[in-house]
Amino acid sequence: MSLKSFAAKIFASYMARKTAKWVDTPIETQERVFKELLQKAANTRFGKDHGFSEIKSHEGFMASVPIRDYEELKPYVEQVVAGQPDILWPGKPVYFAKTSGTTSGAKYIPITDTSIKHQVNASRNAILNYIHETGNADFVDGKMIFLQGSPILQEKNGIKLGRLSGISAHYVPNYLQKNRLPSWKTNCIEDWETKVNAIVEETVNEDMAIIAGIPSWVQMYFERLQAKTDKKIGELFKNFKLFIYGGVNYEPYRAKFENLIGRKVDSIELFPASEGFFAYQDSQTEKGMLLLLDAGIFYEFVKAEDFFDGNPSRVTIKDVQLDINYVMIISTDAGLWAYNLGDTVQFISIKPYKIIVSGRIKHFISGFGEHVIAKEVEEAMQQALAGTDARINEFTVAPKINTDADELPYHEWFVEFEKEPSDREKFIEILDTVLQKQNSYYFDLIDGKILQRLKVTSIKPGGFNAYMKSKGKLGGQNKVQRLANDRSVADGLSKFKD
Repeated sequence: MSLKSFAAKIFASYMARKTAKWVDTPIETQERVFKELLQKAANTRFGKDHGFSEIKSHEGFMASVPIRDYEELKPYVEQVVAGQPDILWPGKPVYFAKTSGTTSGAKYIPITDTSIKHQVNASRNAILNYIHETGNADFVDGKMIFLQGSPILQEKNGIKLGRLSGISAHYVPNYLQKNRLPSWKTNCIEDWETKVNAIVEETVNEDMAIIAGIPSWVQMYFERLQAKTDKKIGELFKNFKLFIYGGVNYEPYRAKFENLIGRKVDSIELFPASEGFFAYQDSQTEKGMLLLLDAGIFYEFVKAEDFFDGNPSRVTIKDVQLDINYVMIISTDAGLWAYNLGDTVQFISIKPYKIIVSGRIKHFISGFGEHVIAKEVEEAMQQALAGTDARINEFTVAPKINTDADELPYHEWFVEFEKEPSDREKFIEILDTVLQKQNSYYFDLIDGKILQRLKVTSIKPGGFNAYMKSKGKLGGQNKVQRLANDRSVADGLSKFKD
């Protein structure tokens, strides 16, 4: 055992004890975070406008601070972007995470000195938790790669801005710098395909032990490595032990990855966003991610089915229930208040509080009232892959409402197969049956002959990447929208049908 791996185990044990303290007192921890956030922001513009100094309870907070998304918070954010201090949080943010908005062009998410430290610590603690749980620490001596956006930052009114992954690149600890790839020069390449090719050249002869990134883009990296070497990734990187991912559900990709790697490797799921780092997988034997309750974020939850009502009920962790689809609302030490992140989650445990990401509140199919969500289509795909010999690269789902007069509407699944199922009918049957079992509304629509059984449209190899490239969203933190209630993604994919 090397000195570095020995030290990692000691540090992991220390952090496990520290984590256990707030895990064992979750409600008290969240109450403390809630009070600290209000106290620190009481003299900001937002705090004065919403009477933070007078708020003594969650009920008072709900009465004073309505739920807002970015568009509704934008008047305050624009003042921060203009360089004004003490608007949403004391002082000025140290960064803006620049993301693409749906209706307002670029979104500028403030990141404070405190919030970026919580982001960095959460990433570190996810790995330390894995070391503590498994006892595996040898990988810390190998090379590690994080497929991410460019670390080159711009500046706006004295505040640096860039993608979150690019900002995070500036916070890699010194003791990891020698192990980290790709080089700074390669990491600064903006064009994703050029960048991946350069990363392949830099890493093909290295001892890669940890590989991290959004699964779809790591898949591209693996495929390029395999094309260059004609070797399985596990053969090429004999000490590759750990895959770290976030952004999308890994399960639909798992079979494809294990085929590319040639063996199984452990994985850790993360739940980061520009707005905060919310959860990480804390067990290799149990599902779900541990909700981070002591990381400068106060959480509220709204039942997804009630979200678009006029004034939906907001609950804290003490009142959440298992297996309910909740919209997650956050208040943070970056100055986001009762902020609708847009993600939906379900609690699968409350001792400790563990979640799975079930989708996006705006990403669902409900052309006929079925309200199918991402978790349901991903579960159906996972079982269809397990029940057949198919392997896929990517998929998305959309309703087909306008059909010929003698044909019922249906859900259309656009699938890029790496290996077509030898029994396509069985594959489709499993997809549809599993979806009906999960969603009673969908079952009723099929049973009542309102909808016909789903159809699968094959996309040619590389079609999803070509579609993403056509939208200027190839690589980085971008990911394919899993499902939509309109045909926008479907129509964009139509030119790539197989």
